[in-house]
Amino acid sequence: MSIQNKLKQLPRCPGIYLYYHNKELIYVGKATNLKSRVRSYFIPQSSRFQPKSLKQSPARDFSTRSSVEMTLGVRPIETFISEVTNIKWIKTDSVLEAIILEANYIKKYQPKYNVLGKDDKSWNYIVIMKDEYPQVRFEREQTLFRHPSPRLRQAQSDIVGGDKLVFGPYPGLNAKAMMKILRQLFSISTCKPNNGAPCFYYQIKQCLGVCTGEITSKEYKQKVIKPLIKLLTGKKKQLLSSIRKQMAIESKNQNFEEAGRLRDQLVHLQKIQDVTLLNSSFTRNATLRQVQGDIQRIEGYDISNLGATGKVGSMVVFTNGEPDKSQYRKFKIRTVAGQSDVDCLKEVLARRLKHAEWPMPDIFLIDGGKPQVNTANAVLTSLPRSSVARKATVIGIAKGPERKKNEFHIIRNRKNIDDWFRTHKEILIRVRDEAHRFAVAYQRTLRKIK
Repeated sequence: MSIQNKLKQLPRCPGIYLYYHNKELIYVGKATNLKSRVRSYFIPQSSRFQPKSLKQSPARDFSTRSSVEMTLGVRPIETFISEVTNIKWIKTDSVLEAIILEANYIKKYQPKYNVLGKDDKSWNYIVIMKDEYPQVRFEREQTLFRHPSPRLRQAQSDIVGGDKLVFGPYPGLNAKAMMKILRQLFSISTCKPNNGAPCFYYQIKQCLGVCTGEITSKEYKQKVIKPLIKLLTGKKKQLLSSIRKQMAIESKNQNFEEAGRLRDQLVHLQKIQDVTLLNSSFTRNATLRQVQGDIQRIEGYDISNLGATGKVGSMVVFTNGEPDKSQYRKFKIRTVAGQSDVDCLKEVLARRLKHAEWPMPDIFLIDGGKPQVNTANAVLTSLPRSSVARKATVIGIAKGPERKKNEFHIIRNRKNIDDWFRTHKEILIRVRDEAHRFAVAYQRTLRKIK
């Protein structure tokens, strides 16, 4: 397949792109928007200003770029783009994962133009010290290796000097922003162990109590360091699975505080807001698709019944605007006598909320009007104030007196919902219709069984 055809197939999402010369991987890059980023290299904005000699110049070490190239704004990668004979890419859920995946590929495959083009001063590594309570920090290559080689060492181990774990390199990274996100995701501690006085991060629930002696070294390594290592080695799916399993165990053992912490961690990992991780040079030619505060998970609910019997409820899940059928759930109504949609809804929501291992939505979307919306909101506001679900928005869609139009009823528990709502009504209608379809389908299945 030609390069031009490959460019047409590129997705508009975060990920890494791989440039090959024949079968040799020669360059790895990361992007917030793969389509925009990769296309920009093959249709450079400055091409019509470049002297003919520069357009046809062979690939060379970035350090030998001429002053003419620097003045005209030729990006380093454009000096060898003519060598690229094939493009591949790997999609990720977030920029953070793209950064991690890029680093793992550079370390493993040593693409020659990543190595030749690197500036030692800008290459950061994440270092995890092998202390009683392991410290996590960023170090530049010159500091870490003292005498860095012009090329990354092919046989370099993750363990340097036996006293630390090293992950990276992460080119062009905003280290401060990345550390902030990793702290939020994993409660990484930078405080002095057993100091007695709670640190600032303990007070905002981003420290598990290293400073106050509430967590042992073994527990800290298990709850903080081990999950962090899984993410940094690209094992996000395995990490999410292990968190879900542990959350179910803690909930079963009635350790609700720990189950809640794991639930929140799961939600944050699935909704990484990481646009601040990148320096301006990285985003110059890309359109950021992830905006702080975007709605990512919507759960839709509907009740279906045949008179006073055969009552069922449905729960459907849309993630980033698309149905995620693996997370759909069906409910047989157990406690409601007679015909009452609001009581059935109350039971369904109460049973759903007992599952701390299921990610909490940004929006609870109800097929119904004010009575159903008020019932759903009452269920959520009965939860503890710290509950993530309590902060969700409740939206109901009724079909109006003549069932010919959609009437929206909103309880704005979430900030900044209005702007999103004005431009995403069609998604909400899709969720409502899917919840209705799923409930009716379940109802019909049960009738056939009977």
